[in-house]
Order: sequence, then C-alpha cells, then structure tokens
Amino acid sequence: MAGRSALHEWIEALPEEGRYVFARADADAATAASAAATKMTLYRLKKGGTIVSPRRDFFVVVPREYRAAGCPPASWFIDDLMGHLGWRYYVGLLSAAALHGAGHQQPMAFQVMVDAAARDIEVGRVRIEFHMNSNFDGAATEPMQTETGTMRVATPETTAFDLVRFPGASGYWSNIATVLSELAEKLDPEVLAAAATRVARTDVQRLGWLLDLVEQPELADALAATVAGKRLLPTPLTGARASVGAPLDPRWHVLVNDDVEADL
Repeated sequence: MAGRSALHEWIEALPEEGRYVFARADADAATAASAAATKMTLYRLKKGGTIVSPRRDFFVVVPREYRAAGCPPASWFIDDLMGHLGWRYYVGLLSAAALHGAGHQQPMAFQVMVDAAARDIEVGRVRIEFHMNSNFDGAATEPMQTETGTMRVATPETTAFDLVRFPGASGYWSNIATVLSELAEKLDPEVLAAAATRVARTDVQRLGWLLDLVEQPELADALAATVAGKRLLPTPLTGARASVGAPLDPRWHVLVNDDVEADL
C-alpha cells in the first residue's frame, strides 16, 4: 500500500507544480512499487475520477472543479498529448475561430487539425475532434497561451480557408458566414491573399463569395486580385446539393445552390 500512497500523493501534488499531465513512464519513476501495483493504482484513480487517460499511457489530472465534467478543458493538455503521440497538429476550425474572438456559437467539440487520420477522443464531457488536412504543411499557425502552457492555433487567415474547406465540421454555410463576419476584423487582406496561393482556387472562390456576402469588400477584393485574369470554373457552393439551375455569381463563378444567411 505504501507504493500506492506514494504514487497517489505524487499525482495529487502535480497541479501545485503547474502540471496536469504525466505519462506512464513518469508514474513508474515516481514510485518504487511494482509495475502491477502502479497499474492498479492508476486504474483506481481513473475509476475514482482523479485522473483520465485520453490515450494509452497518457494521463490528465482532473482538478476538483472539473470532476463533474470528468475532464479539464482540452486546451489544458492538447499540446502535451500531441507531443506524447508524436503528432503534428494545430487547433483549427470553429475552435480556432472562437479563440480569435469569433465565438458566436461555441463549438461542441475541440477541433484539431492533423496530417494523418486519427480517432476522435471523448473523456467526460470533453470531445476532441480530429480532421485530416491535406494542406497541413502550408498552414500558418501561431502559439497561443493556455492555462497550463501554450498550444498551436491556426492563424485567422488559415482558419478562414479551413472553414470553407471543411463546411460540415464548421456548421455549414450560414454558420460559416456568421463566423467570418466576426473573424473579419482579425483578417489581414495581404496575409489572406498570400494564404490564397496555397489552397485550391475553388476555396478562394467560395471564401471570396462569402466575404462579399458578409460585406467585407477589402478582404474580398484582396482575394479577387489573386485570381484576376485566371479562368474560374463554375463552382457549386456545396457539393451536397444539385447545382443545375443554381444562380451563378458573376464575380466568383460560384453556383449558389444553398440558402445562406449570416446571423449578423
């Protein structure tokens, strides 16, 4: 029991040092108990809600104020978790938009972009949703301070294009338009135009159309300059509906085959 007590005390003391995560190897090093005894202690602490394990051999300490939720916010441990797994990542989509102040509607899941397919994580009331981004290498990110350290977050410009590329995960077009209207003040026209060079032309068309819709002419004009003189193929706004007979926007050559209304 002495080993269990030592490990339990070590885990409970971690938050006093500003630490909320540990790996199985850390637990093994913190006690002289056998591997079997350490495993049993971790099992009991998980069962009691003191710790959670989002992935194998990775543990998060749950402070008392988060026991009812079953887990602290994902922002407290996402960077450490990704480091433990050896994955490249950045916080994206609606989660990134909310962090940049476009939080009209808080996302139901913490959305993370990765460069390979990954299973979503659900611990307590916290859900981490992974989305594989084929444009991962070109995505601009920035460090953002969290309660426990830092995490990688998509820049506002990367966020804008990702919202358009992942409409289903972004609440579809009316919600995307609403978020863009709030995100617009953080978007730099020149940076947005530079970002347009690393994405598909159809993404530029859809984002430009949406920026016109939410009355952001400076941003829309910056994107329009990147495709000036280039052939724009008719591009359906959504692939989920037929586009036959849909009105064609003359500027962006977007076939408007969905009803879009921003909640401004």
